Amino acid sequence: MTSLEGKLSNAQLELLRLFAEDLEEEDLKYLKQVLLRFRAERLMDRADEIWEEKGWTADDAKRLLETKMRVPYRRQP
Repeated sequence: MTSLEGKLSNAQLELLRLFAEDLEEEDLKYLKQVLLRFRAERLMDRADEIWEEKGWTADDAKRLLETKMRVPYRRQP
């Protein structure tokens, strides 16, 4: 076990192993885009699953968009 294990996620450790060498700036930018796209797709997939589980409709989405969910801050005396 290395000193980084337990402090970093399995994904972070794998990326460190994969990219132990420097990348060209263009390749680094591309890699960031790929990783962000991957994360966004996974989050959207999970959101779709929850949407289906709850049986929500377009009317529910409209209602959520029109609902103010913020709680006003309480003024300190």
